[in-house]
Amino acid sequence: MAESPKIELFVKASVDAESVGNCPFSQRLFMILWLKGANFTLTTVDMKRAPAVLKALAPGSQPPFLIFNDEVKTDTNKIEEFLEEKLAQPEYPKLCCRYKESNGAGDDIFRKFSGYIKNPNSGINNMLETKFLSTLVKLNMYLETPLPHELDQNPNATQSTRLYLDGESLTLADCNLLPKLNIVKVVCKQYRDFDIPKELKGLTRYLDNAYKQDQFRYTCPNASEILIAYHSVAKYLNK
Repeated sequence: MAESPKIELFVKASVDAESVGNCPFSQRLFMILWLKGANFTLTTVDMKRAPAVLKALAPGSQPPFLIFNDEVKTDTNKIEEFLEEKLAQPEYPKLCCRYKESNGAGDDIFRKFSGYIKNPNSGINNMLETKFLSTLVKLNMYLETPLPHELDQNPNATQSTRLYLDGESLTLADCNLLPKLNIVKVVCKQYRDFDIPKELKGLTRYLDNAYKQDQFRYTCPNASEILIAYHSVAKYLNK
């Protein structure tokens, strides 16, 4: 049996430098390694206080970065591809999606969320909220639409019952989207008293199922960390 690789993941530290900070890219890679079932060392890094030897590992880079058998990787997308290739079947589970559409599901939410949450002008808030909400509705439609394998099992199905974006298990697409949705939930509640509507049943089901999974729930930063990160960019509406 091949020797297990030595893997070290460096992620953004919290403000107190003790726990995981707000960084959806760090959480994404943390989730991937956990789902793979790989042995790895997790190190939280405050780059302002990081030792010179750590800065030398990835000059000019911000966490996350990865060391895989002494090879340094700093690009999140490339790290994801690299881990899927190196931590492969049969020893490790495959995490790539069965359907390419799953990879792009929800990819416009964060951009519309940013425009919505950074605007202090109450006069255009409804317009921005509608645009943001439309991206949630679009994701909800994808989650409620049966995938081909569901229709194979039940040709008359009109509603999907799957747990996650691509089926019954978490994939790379979920590792990318869920950390962003967690940020969206926390920040929108604080700055707009906005909750994801329960009428979006597919999205509500998806998030409920995701928060039951340790690989997501225990990799999320504290809500206070998210709000600290958004303190300088998110705006309350002018009265």
